[in-house]
Amino acid sequence: MSSNDLAPYHGLSPDDAMASLGAPLDTDGFAAIAEACRKGRNDLAGRGLDDQGEKTLRRFSTWEITKYLIPVAQAHFRRVLRQNPDLPQGTTETEGGAKWFSLDEVLTLRAFFAAEGAKTREYLPYRPQGLPAKVIAVANFKGGVGKTSTAAHLAMSAALDGYRVLVVDLDSQGSMTSIFGGRVADEWQTVFPLLARHYGEHLRSENQARLDRGEAPLPLEDTVAQAMELSAQDLAQKTHWPNIDLIGAQLDLYWAEFQVPVWRMAARSWKLWDALSERLEADGVLEQYDVVILDTPPALGYLTINALAATDILLVPTGASFLEFESTGRFFDMLHATFASIEDGENIAARALGRPGLSFEWDAVRAIVTRYDGSQQAEFAALMQAYLGTVLSPYRQDFTALVGQANEQVAGIYEADYRDFNRETYVRGRAAFDETWAAVKRLLIGVWRRDELAAAQAAE
Repeated sequence: MSSNDLAPYHGLSPDDAMASLGAPLDTDGFAAIAEACRKGRNDLAGRGLDDQGEKTLRRFSTWEITKYLIPVAQAHFRRVLRQNPDLPQGTTETEGGAKWFSLDEVLTLRAFFAAEGAKTREYLPYRPQGLPAKVIAVANFKGGVGKTSTAAHLAMSAALDGYRVLVVDLDSQGSMTSIFGGRVADEWQTVFPLLARHYGEHLRSENQARLDRGEAPLPLEDTVAQAMELSAQDLAQKTHWPNIDLIGAQLDLYWAEFQVPVWRMAARSWKLWDALSERLEADGVLEQYDVVILDTPPALGYLTINALAATDILLVPTGASFLEFESTGRFFDMLHATFASIEDGENIAARALGRPGLSFEWDAVRAIVTRYDGSQQAEFAALMQAYLGTVLSPYRQDFTALVGQANEQVAGIYEADYRDFNRETYVRGRAAFDETWAAVKRLLIGVWRRDELAAAQAAE
């Protein structure tokens, strides 16, 4: 047998291996690697920025608008523009060429068609009056399942559909923040102040009760006092999408995982899991937006617990493989253990005091197969469907070349200009996320409709 027939790990020379090894790495070496990554990240992210260093959203052609955004024929769309010169007319890049419109202009045109167009067409997305926004969380502690990519594309899909969207990045890695061009200097521009304010308001209430009993108050630390002046609106920043705002994240947000249990030890009656949901409600976020999308860390820590407690619709991305299926099962097992433990702990005291017990509830929970390869994974995906039933969304999110290219460019598929590929490639690439949004939108409007009918029945 020749040496060429041997596996590559046979015949390795220790001296050659030592020569290629390089010097040992000390602690400062991590800083050097991090700096190299930072420079590369800034270079790659900067390729999609304008002259002012900001991300910009591309324009949309008449073909795209009439196919995906406003349900009218192209000829009728052009005729309406000619008849209404005060409407946005778009721009052309060549004499007599196709017209292209900003998303702001598309939203204006959609509103016009909703007011003046055929009443049988759905120009504006379903959104019952008087009901709060719905909170959608995308969560799993298994990495590499497309969690952030799914959350980002759902936000973009909802925005293209006409909804007002708030994206909340709870992952200290800040990937979602990068996708939307967010700039976050420290933890004071993340959700951290909302958690701190919730704790501070509880502490003030508890201190008043302590003073009434003649006991010394608990100290209000400077960090908490500083947060008492901040609201969700102070933290939300505009993005290059006109109807998507962002509360971003960066590495310092991870500090919350250490600070929250310290606060809990200082005030055992503080319901830490309610911090995010109650601050979003108190700050009017659920009236200001239609959809709030939470991107969670790949771990079931305090930030994820807050996200899931605030959630109406929980989406769990998973791959169609044994290890990912097994991991997703363990994730649901941990969800049960965590929230059942909270309920049990709270309800012991509730029963003793004759108060109603705590019971968490989610309007809908779905697992979604992502990064799907039908030629390799169809059989296993069918097995997953058989075991999970309706909990597993029947639509499977294909991984296409367009998906991969969008990830490389720190952008979403919807931000890609189809002229960089061709129409057929673009249509196939975005279909993966169009179908995902269709499945999620079906959940969203179904939940809203259920709430709307319940509210009407209660009013009677």
